[in-house]
Amino acid sequence: MASQPKRILIVEDEKPLARALELKLLNSGFRPRIAVDGQEALDYLKKEKFDLILLDLVMPNISGFDVLEKMSAEKNKTPVIVTSNLGQEEDLKKVEKFGIKKYFIKSDVSIVDIINYIKDILK
Repeated sequence: MASQPKRILIVEDEKPLARALELKLLNSGFRPRIAVDGQEALDYLKKEKFDLILLDLVMPNISGFDVLEKMSAEKNKTPVIVTSNLGQEEDLKKVEKFGIKKYFIKSDVSIVDIINYIKDILK
């Protein structure tokens, strides 16, 4: 029996980027779902199980930092890859304490690099 495709939650308020990630992940054999802000992400996490979360930090309503706080409080151990335009050392330190898998600065990385990293850790 073939294994189920890995489920990935894309938490990203930039719709073109979210859509590009979704298409690339679909084409790579994953089952992506998009949340456009932190609140929607938390709602999905209550109802569904994901193998990985791609998390933007700066979003309307609830930020990625708050999502990490909530996940930590709820003992949600889903691996998280942060994708952000925040490159400051203090932002990195703020999220490292949550045990994130990787921190990508959007302007420095291609979607292909992100997808390849996901393939490496989930396959």
